[in-house]
Amino acid sequence: MKESRIVDLFDEAKIIYPEKEVDAKETAWYEHPAFKGVFLKDLIRGKDTGGQFSCHIVMIEKGCEVGNHSHNVQWEFNEAIDGKGVFILGDKEIRFNAGYSFVTPPGVEHTVIAEGKDLYILAKFVPAI
Repeated sequence: MKESRIVDLFDEAKIIYPEKEVDAKETAWYEHPAFKGVFLKDLIRGKDTGGQFSCHIVMIEKGCEVGNHSHNVQWEFNEAIDGKGVFILGDKEIRFNAGYSFVTPPGVEHTVIAEGKDLYILAKFVPAI
């Protein structure tokens, strides 16, 4: 996985809680169980927030996608930090690049497609997934 400088900052960050610190560089990437070419790194896990919040770096390989899905109870906030793609949010199709953010309420179907090169987003969930 080739990463840009901004991705490196998140990939190697420290996550600081009142009672502990976590080195993100020691947290492993893993393949998404349902979507080929999609990898995740958990920065903040639900078990560390009592299920209230989670945050993940998501890497979608060029030409791959997080296929159409929705979340029953979670609000999702995605921030594109490197790359470009297509975000399908309900009936809207939005072409985007780094700097765009998307808010997805519970129950709204959405898809993220990487175009041109690998795409990196920060995905935040309330409550945690």
